[in-house]
Amino acid sequence: LLDDVFTKYAEKSSFSNMGTTLTYRELQIASQKFASYLQNDLGLKKGDRVALMMPNILQYPICLFGILQAGMIAVNVNPLYTARELEHQLNDSNAKAIVIFANSANILEKVIDKTSVEHVVVTEIGDLLNFPKSMIVNFVLKYVKKMVPSYNLPKALSIKDILSNADYPNFKKVDLNHEDIAFLQYTGGTTGVSKGAILTHGNIVANLLQARAWIKGFIRDGEEVIITPLPLYHIFSLTANCLAFSSIGATNVLITNPRDMPNFIKELSKWNFTAITGVNTLFNGLLNTP
Repeated sequence: LLDDVFTKYAEKSSFSNMGTTLTYRELQIASQKFASYLQNDLGLKKGDRVALMMPNILQYPICLFGILQAGMIAVNVNPLYTARELEHQLNDSNAKAIVIFANSANILEKVIDKTSVEHVVVTEIGDLLNFPKSMIVNFVLKYVKKMVPSYNLPKALSIKDILSNADYPNFKKVDLNHEDIAFLQYTGGTTGVSKGAILTHGNIVANLLQARAWIKGFIRDGEEVIITPLPLYHIFSLTANCLAFSSIGATNVLITNPRDMPNFIKELSKWNFTAITGVNTLFNGLLNTP
C-alpha cells in the first residue's frame, strides 16, 4: 500500500506542519532512512515493538511509516501520560525503542530503568521545520514558554541526526503478510489499566478499504486537503486521517496544539481544505471562538 502511494503521488504534498510540507517522495526517503536506522544501526528485527510518544508533528508519520516498512510494530503512546501509565504501557508492549518529544522526556527518565526500552530517540517539536522557524519554535518552547522540562537520558539519539546520517539505500524490504502485527494500539484505560489491542496489517488494510468505499463518492484522489487536529496516536485520527487519506494521496495538515484556538483558526485560514475531522468538544470550541 505504502509503495503504491509513494510511487503514484510522489510529487504531491503528503503532510504539512507549521509551514513546512513534505511531498510523498520526501516522506518515502525520510521514512526509509528511519527504517534503515532501526534495522542496521539499532539492530532491531521484524516484530520488535517501537513506541511513538509525540503530538501531531512531521516526525510522527516519518517514524510510523519507517516502523511499518521495517516490519516492526508501532506502539502509540499518549504524550500526556503520567510516569505510572507510561511504565505500564512500555512494559506491557515490551517496547525495545521509543521515539519521544522532548516535552515528555522527563517522564520517560523516571521509568526507563524499569522497562525493556534499550533505545531512545528524542525530538523537539520544531526539529523538522524549515530554517529559521525550526530554531525559533524550539527556542520559544524551551526558553520562553518553558514547556520542555529538563531531563537526563544520556544515551538518547536525535531524530535530526538520524535522518541526516542514516543510509537510505541500506533499507531492507521485509516480507509482510496480513497476519503480521502492525500496531499494539492501547485503549483509553477507562475500565482499568490501558489494554493493547492487536491490529494486523490485514486489519488495517481492511479498515482502509471499508473507509474508502464509504467516502469514494465525495473525494478525488490526489486532490484532497484534510485538517488533522485530533492526535495521530489515537485510533480515529490514525486510521481516518493518517492512513485512509494518505492512501488516496491527500495532504494532511497537522495541527500540533488544537487547544490553542486562535492559532488553530489562523492555520485553517491558510488552507482551502476539503475535509476536517473532529469531535464534539473540538467543533464546540471552534464555534465559541470569534
